[in-house]
Amino acid sequence: MGDDEKKLPGFIMCVCTGKCPGFSKMDIWDFINQVRVEMPVEYGFIHPQLCEEDGDRFLADMLKADRPMVIGACARNMQIKMFRDAFKAAGLDINKDLVPLDIRDMTTEQAVEKVAKALEELEG
Repeated sequence: MGDDEKKLPGFIMCVCTGKCPGFSKMDIWDFINQVRVEMPVEYGFIHPQLCEEDGDRFLADMLKADRPMVIGACARNMQIKMFRDAFKAAGLDINKDLVPLDIRDMTTEQAVEKVAKALEELEG
């Protein structure tokens, strides 16, 4: 890949232990499969709880790829607070390299639409 080519973003869905009622309207498997297969992302997957210690370690490893990261999870401001240190440690600017999306209380279709819109904006 040339220096002038942008890397595709990665997409992580955090399901807040899988028991958060905020995801009850959504089929998380249909959602993640639509994102990873139909959208311009390098990969898409589900993590059970990015804000736990293992999630910190996992995110640190993922950020070594030096690509923008779109995270669908809880409130944007909470994501920025929780992931700030991981982005800083990776030498990334959380304000440029993270697209935090709150996808709670959405249907599968609403969440897919929100991710698609965010990816369009990221592509510029």
